[in-house]
Amino acid sequence: MTATLNPTSAATDTSARRPFRLPSWAIPTFGALGLVTAVALPWLVNAYLVSLAATALVMAVLAMSAQLLAGWAGLAPLGQAAYLVVGAYTAASVATLTGLGPVQLLAAAAAGAVAAAVTGVLAVRARGTTFLMVTFGLGELLHAAANQWAPGGSEGTHTPPVAALPGLPPMVRPGWVYLYVLTCALLIGAAVAVLVRSRFALLLRGIAAYEPRVQAAGQHTGGLLLAAYVIAGGIAGAAGSLLIAVTRYVSPADAAMGVSALALAAALIGSGSMTGACAGAILLVAARDWVGGLLGGHGPTLLGLAFLVLAYLPRHRLAGLTTRLSGRRT
Repeated sequence: MTATLNPTSAATDTSARRPFRLPSWAIPTFGALGLVTAVALPWLVNAYLVSLAATALVMAVLAMSAQLLAGWAGLAPLGQAAYLVVGAYTAASVATLTGLGPVQLLAAAAAGAVAAAVTGVLAVRARGTTFLMVTFGLGELLHAAANQWAPGGSEGTHTPPVAALPGLPPMVRPGWVYLYVLTCALLIGAAVAVLVRSRFALLLRGIAAYEPRVQAAGQHTGGLLLAAYVIAGGIAGAAGSLLIAVTRYVSPADAAMGVSALALAAALIGSGSMTGACAGAILLVAARDWVGGLLGGHGPTLLGLAFLVLAYLPRHRLAGLTTRLSGRRT
């Protein structure tokens, strides 16, 4: 018996198996609409939702920090909140000298990078689950140190409102604070987008795929991973500065494992995409704080369910969804 192939049915089968991709014009269009909506948000919703959106942006910046390590270097961190708190306390100290938000942001980023440089020497020696546990341990040590020696102890400390630029009054209204945080988050995101398109990012991906091959090419993988860890710490420190701009308060509780776990979960949702990690952080914060509030304060329950779904959802489906929606890994 001979089989006869039908060209029409074969073409139909091939098209049926072809993955769906958004047209080339859709991504810029949706991006522009999203940006316009984000800028107009203070005029569209109440002050509570504006403050919640600002908090979500802070977590999106922290998720970028985790994604640089998890998505590019293949190292899942569970202690990025520690560097956020280092940055927040640094910004709070600088606030006693100047109320300029950009100055506080730069100081916080530098402090987060320095803290990551000191602790990263130990962290980047590990791989896989060991790296996860080492970063968890470092985060808990910094958490305990903040409880012991940070200003205000376990009670935390309050900070004055920040000013966006010299000559402008301090920002008190949630809408102006949100726009400041949005601007900073976009600038940090643009810098990260340039970074992940560099040769440095390609080397990190090579290390994640097969480290001995990168070593055989003459690259010092330990130095590359330490550089990535320091950059990630600087991004997390910058997120700490934005945190005190939103809440005007910092405490050791901000270094708790739950904050680091949320950032790592957002990175896993992103599946190697910075855009996906930011979207994941915003969705997780919305589930924890907004939807949880509507359901009688069950935010932690919803967050736990989200983690379970993430743990059992096949990673290739997450990666495929992120690639289709973002168009590329950015």
